[in-house]
Amino acid sequence: MDKIHKSLLHQCSGFDWDKGNINKNWLKHKVSPAECEQIFFNHPLVIQDDKIHSKTEKRFYALGKTDLKRTLFIAFAVRNSLIRVISARDMSRKEREVFNNE
Repeated sequence: MDKIHKSLLHQCSGFDWDKGNINKNWLKHKVSPAECEQIFFNHPLVIQDDKIHSKTEKRFYALGKTDLKRTLFIAFAVRNSLIRVISARDMSRKEREVFNNE
């Protein structure tokens, strides 16, 4: 992970979960909030700017592993020093290739 994204995460103090995002990833992709949080504490972690989806707020995506080694793609934003997960799902084959080359 580069210095800019590392600094961004160090400024965060937790996660932003509410009724709007707590269950949607479980219902759509069977990814729990705990799994989403885990990837931010495990290595390797790949974070990039999501320029395509950063129209109204700056968004990012992360590629990482859960404690049980499940590889996830997570789209997120940082709001008020909290990580707000927008979407979470299993990595695609191409994303796994990028992740494994880090």
